[in-house]
Amino acid sequence: MYYVYVLESASDKGWYIGYTGDLRLRLRQHQNGVSRSTLHRRPWNLIYYEAYMEKDDALGRERFLKSGAGRVFLRKQCHTYFAKHVSEPRGA
Repeated sequence: MYYVYVLESASDKGWYIGYTGDLRLRLRQHQNGVSRSTLHRRPWNLIYYEAYMEKDDALGRERFLKSGAGRVFLRKQCHTYFAKHVSEPRGA
């Protein structure tokens, strides 16, 4: 399985969108500062993920979610989360 995921920084409410073959391991890496691109914005909350059987499908979805239309989709898809947590994402 391949996973596309969205993390929200607890420190600045920005997003990080990525993909991986091992979601639990990747989340631990983000939280432990292994990933240089997310090190300075810890801690992270997993707010959304999708699973795919094929790597190319996950990569295509990651590309879409990083686009303007993809971010609009995420805001609509996770509207209850954002309403409860009063977090208007600033992007990432």
